[in-house]
Parts: sequence; C-alpha cells; structure tokens
Amino acid sequence: MDKILVIVDNGHGAETPGKRSPDGRLREYDWCRKAARRLCGELGRRGVEAVLLVPEDADIALSERCRRARNLGSGRRAVLVSLHCNAAGNGKEWLGASGWSAFVAPEAGVESRRLAALMNAGARRRGLLGNRCTPPCGYWTAPLAICRGVPFAAVLTENMFQDNRSDAAFLMSERGLEEIVALHADAICEYYEGE
Repeated sequence: MDKILVIVDNGHGAETPGKRSPDGRLREYDWCRKAARRLCGELGRRGVEAVLLVPEDADIALSERCRRARNLGSGRRAVLVSLHCNAAGNGKEWLGASGWSAFVAPEAGVESRRLAALMNAGARRRGLLGNRCTPPCGYWTAPLAICRGVPFAAVLTENMFQDNRSDAAFLMSERGLEEIVALHADAICEYYEGE
C-alpha cells in the first residue's frame, strides 16, 4: 500500500479544561495519545504508513493541526482520523449516555462518509454503539474544524463516553484499548482495499 498515509489526530492537550471522567481517572488527552500511538503501530504492522499529528502533550490550536495535516497529506492518498472520548455533561457527575460514534463534516465527500460508515460497522460488530440512536447512514455530521480543514477524507471518532462508568472502565482496560484500536485499523484497511 505505497503512497498511502493515515494521519492520526489525538484529540485535546493536557491543559484543555475538563475532558476527563468525573473521578479524574480517565483523562481524554492521555487516553487519546495512547490509542493514537497504538493505532499508528498497528497500521504499520499491517503495511499502512501512519503518523501522529500531535506528538506533543500541549493543546495545539485547530488551525495549526489542520495546517500540519494538509502539509503531511500533500500529494498523498491521505486520510485523517481524529480520536476523542465523548461526554454527555460537564464532567462532574456520571451520566447514562454510552457508546461509540463517528462524525464527518456536513460538506464531507463520499470518501469521508464511506470511512465513517466502515468504522460504524466495526463498532456495531463489536457491540460498542451503546444506547444512542445512530443515524441510518452510520455517522453524524457536524461542522468540526478538523474535518473541514483538510482536502482529503476526514473522520472524527468519539470513543465511548468518559462520563459513563461502564464506558470509562472499558476504555481504561487493556481489552477496551485493543478493541478501539482494532476497530479503527480494520476500517482503515478495508477503506483502502475498497479503492
């Protein structure tokens, strides 16, 4: 799979306010960086070149993240995957919303939508969709800057809810991390094989 590049954006930085479980054990920036590093490694083992968009722990502005992604993907068959953990509230109490979801920009092209649908299918097979009603297409649309700011396929994933006790426990487990990484890697490989 030469000339293919997967750009993995690992969510927020250490100083982003909130972005943690109510008990403080799960920190979104830390979990996303672990997942992003593992995803890059897993894709590399499968013969797909992958790179971290934000190797530093600092909270890098969206405009800079988009600029970096455009530079990295220039002249390549690139995709961008932005990893996040969802939250239903302000992070101060445990809530009931659960599950995995994918987002694309409202003006996203067919490739972004295809990748998001493949990821959703993988989440469904693993029983990770939770209790939210997913649109029939398998993904949500929202004007997310990281998805709108690049000229290639881009999907933002919300990997379970950090303010749901069961989801947070799953994410902090080795099995949970492995499942989320495999979900992304399988869908990315299927996406490229389907070209």
